[in-house]
Amino acid sequence: MIPILTPFPFFQQPPPSADATPSDGKSHTLTGNFRRHERFHSNFLPSDRDVLVYLPPDYESDRNRHYPVLYLHDGQNLFDGATAFVPGQEWHVDETAETMISQGLIQPLIIVGIYNTGRSRMDEYTPTTDRRLGQGGKADLYGRMLVEELKPFIDRNYRTEKDTSHTALGGSSLGGLVTLYFGLRYPKVFGKLAVMSPAVWWDKRTILHDVRHLSTKPPLKIWLDIGTAEGGHPDRTVADVRKLRDALVRKGWKLGQDLEYVEAEGAGHNEGAWASRVGAMLQFLFPLTDAPGQRY
Repeated sequence: MIPILTPFPFFQQPPPSADATPSDGKSHTLTGNFRRHERFHSNFLPSDRDVLVYLPPDYESDRNRHYPVLYLHDGQNLFDGATAFVPGQEWHVDETAETMISQGLIQPLIIVGIYNTGRSRMDEYTPTTDRRLGQGGKADLYGRMLVEELKPFIDRNYRTEKDTSHTALGGSSLGGLVTLYFGLRYPKVFGKLAVMSPAVWWDKRTILHDVRHLSTKPPLKIWLDIGTAEGGHPDRTVADVRKLRDALVRKGWKLGQDLEYVEAEGAGHNEGAWASRVGAMLQFLFPLTDAPGQRY
């Protein structure tokens, strides 16, 4: 049975500290405690990118506590309507996390938004070159940036739970595709995945081949979803993601346990649709029962 999704309501919280909001005259919508790292440099990629870090409400007051971390692609679309690809349309990750943490619905966590670099997005978010498009195939370099540079930087500068079971990765569309690819490639780094509206179609559905040819099932907890009104051929899109779900199940993932699959009725391929599923995704990947203990 496919779960029915109930969107989680958003509530406005106090604004963040001033140093997290650019002084560019735009109407920014950041909610909560943020830190901004501008022009994060990688030795593996030609373009620098901004990184925006959301900190849970008790981060400053409980300095003995360490937190799980969720890394999300397309960072400019997650928290701030002023920086979103479509102005004003964001995922509301900050509002949702603030409210759910405050209400005791999920464990407190750090969320790292990794900005994409515009024209390089397609190359960086795809593991192979799609011959029909003549683009793609630099995901391995992007992955090295994440694993060898960004995660160590976050672990050095923030009180994180560094182990695999408390490190998650997520994204939508091509970001969903590359999330699953990295989960399979780096199972000792990422233990939880948010695979939202994944572009299964990329390069003749190569991600299905990757799953079907796994020699062993890695210990990954996976959220997988799709809207029923995505793209020009929604039936084909949904069928592709169902094939991905079935391939995962055949490899040993169990629905409702380490694999949650959601079809969002009538949902399109846009920030609003992903925003409506953020709460349920966070509850599945970061339930309060999995909260790590305090460190002293």
